[in-house]
Amino acid sequence: MPDRILLRAGHVLSMDPAVGDLPQGDVLIEDGKITAVEPDISADADVLDMTGRIVIPGFVDTHRHTWEASIRNVAPDATLDDYFVDILDSFAPLYTPEDVYAANLAGSLECLNAGITTLVDWSHINNTPEHPDAAIQALTETGIRAQYAYGSANTSLADYWFDSKIAIPGDDVRRIRSAHFSSDDGLLTMGLATRGPGFCTNDVVTAEWALARDLGIPITVHVAMGRLAGRFGMVKQLQGLGLLGPDTTYVHCCYFSEEEWQLVADSGGTVSIAPQVEEQMGHGWPPVMKAIEFGLRPSLSIDVVTTVPGDMFTQIRAAFGAERARVNADCWKANLPVPATMLTARQMLEIATRNGAHVAGVEDRTGSLTPGKRADVVAIDATALNVAPVHDAAAAVTLSADVSNVDTVVVDGVIRKRDGRLVADVDRARRLVQDSRDRLLAAKEAKSAA
Repeated sequence: MPDRILLRAGHVLSMDPAVGDLPQGDVLIEDGKITAVEPDISADADVLDMTGRIVIPGFVDTHRHTWEASIRNVAPDATLDDYFVDILDSFAPLYTPEDVYAANLAGSLECLNAGITTLVDWSHINNTPEHPDAAIQALTETGIRAQYAYGSANTSLADYWFDSKIAIPGDDVRRIRSAHFSSDDGLLTMGLATRGPGFCTNDVVTAEWALARDLGIPITVHVAMGRLAGRFGMVKQLQGLGLLGPDTTYVHCCYFSEEEWQLVADSGGTVSIAPQVEEQMGHGWPPVMKAIEFGLRPSLSIDVVTTVPGDMFTQIRAAFGAERARVNADCWKANLPVPATMLTARQMLEIATRNGAHVAGVEDRTGSLTPGKRADVVAIDATALNVAPVHDAAAAVTLSADVSNVDTVVVDGVIRKRDGRLVADVDRARRLVQDSRDRLLAAKEAKSAA
């Protein structure tokens, strides 16, 4: 008999136009796959009562440096320039594989607790070959769906971020690909987290792009953010090197020229935007509407918990508020009505789910509650005082709910959170990440005293 779960009598927002919304509907999961989304389903299954719940696809975070969970909030007031010094030149060189394991364990459980079922782990902390193994082990243990994006080491800011001549080690990337990601169909997949032109010499950029393409894995790169990188014209440089392609995700994109937006769109590239970080740390305005104007499907990401919260609700509201504020101000100044293209609360839910799956390269298996896709499902408690009463279910999720309302989380058909509690050893994860914090702070103090 197949393993069956029936989510019964929830307000279903499928994010699939063919399935639509069901004010009262059931979702049947069999052997990890969604097999039916209908108003009423009868099945011999483990029944979860979704009465008073809004049932949505899991959120997708398309760019998070999960290894930084051990140093949460150490840079609350940092600018992007501060971050390079305070994090990448101070803490990153001190990280052991045990620190990476602890942070990835706690960080990915944090994702699941917040309803994030798919994560792109932008892991630029591979100071030794043991570091990536530790990161992947933690992702595996939590059961999250993730793209592990293998990044560079971070043992010296000067060596790795200022016209760096050090390429990501191809032999170790190949080892990780062979050891952990022989198939692209698993819960965990692999990408390459590159630094790109402006941060690296052209020889390094070309070598890293070639490595990723030889291995058939996607590429993710930070571009056009802040005072420095905003001047690099990184996409133009990539075009000059003949490297643009549909396998590349561009993170931030705050200072793209019109030409660069068109180049990304024409090449089939994808976009990840981290609104709270971009507004708070000085990357630039989150370009959600700009991406849409060029026919792209922007996604959202958290980036760094050293400085911002680690949940998707924050990102949704940061993007929604920033874009509408910008458009409203421009229209007021020009004495014009606001355009019909103003972002809506419903759009933000699509951006945080289906668009995210598109950018992470897994839209064929997640991002919407579509029969045939894998069962990555989240239920929001809409009876809570900060959500009830519900008039518009999409708005209730995007504008009212928070992490405390995430009642149920299912990933690949496995229940990872039930009745508001993670199905995991949270105490162990917390203990490990606290021990990591203490070790890192002690090592930083000893380094400063030396």
